[in-house]
Amino acid sequence: MVDYTTPVTTAFEMQRATIEQSQKALEQSVAFQQNINEAVIDSLDTQESAQRRGVELSKTAFHSYLDAIETTVPGVAGTLEEIRTAVDEQYDFLLENHAEAFDNVESELLEGAEAYDEMADDYVAAVSEQVEMLVEAHEELESQSVEVAEQFGDQLEEVQEQVEEIQTQVEEVQAQAADAVEA
Repeated sequence: MVDYTTPVTTAFEMQRATIEQSQKALEQSVAFQQNINEAVIDSLDTQESAQRRGVELSKTAFHSYLDAIETTVPGVAGTLEEIRTAVDEQYDFLLENHAEAFDNVESELLEGAEAYDEMADDYVAAVSEQVEMLVEAHEELESQSVEVAEQFGDQLEEVQEQVEEIQTQVEEVQAQAADAVEA
């Protein structure tokens, strides 16, 4: 007896494996994006610190420049002190705005990442539910296809048996006819 269901079963198993691998790839892709979002947010403190140090270094350099002028140009100490105060106020304002800007960016990124995570989790859950339903329907279709293949195989075997019986009968009739012609 020939097994007509093996190719059908194999094809369905391969299709299901592909569906499940695609689902896992989607889940990994979403997790990867979530990790990237988290890494960007985590890097904000480092970026803010580096930029803050750059601003403070610029302020120190400007103060050094004013110190150099003060030591080389006599009688400008009062004017330079006013400039120094104005520069300090501007740098303080810049650093305050800098911190506020980073706080706002971090807050917006956190809010966006949370919204993305929630949407992505809902999406993955919906896809998982759909894939589960698809796999169930796929398994039912496989079951029906295997049943049809088995029925086809059974019918094919019956037809082969009938053909063999007919061939045997034809051979017997031919033999009888040949015997009759010879006799």
